[in-house]
Amino acid sequence: MDPQTEIELQAAAFRRLQKHLMQDRTDVQNIDMMNLAGFCRNCLARWYQEAANEKGIEMGKEEAREIFYGMTMDEWKSKYQTEASPDKQAAFKVAFEENVGKKD
Repeated sequence: MDPQTEIELQAAAFRRLQKHLMQDRTDVQNIDMMNLAGFCRNCLARWYQEAANEKGIEMGKEEAREIFYGMTMDEWKSKYQTEASPDKQAAFKVAFEENVGKKD
């Protein structure tokens, strides 16, 4: 496969993942994703930001999240985020430290 086709397929797969998480499965909570898979929507937005920064494009965390989410974090939270149980919050602290550390 030529490199350009590979890039296009990777971009298409990313867009499909983004649509799945942002439109098809808004019921899936970030904390559950992080606890189970070690990443969440915020991680994907951060990876987007890091890729932009590596290309010399200045982009902050909030801007990247708004691009990925298609709305502000406050809008997302008010529409879709539910309260996490103390057990989920404790598991999240462990998962976050293992997978993200002090980056976020």
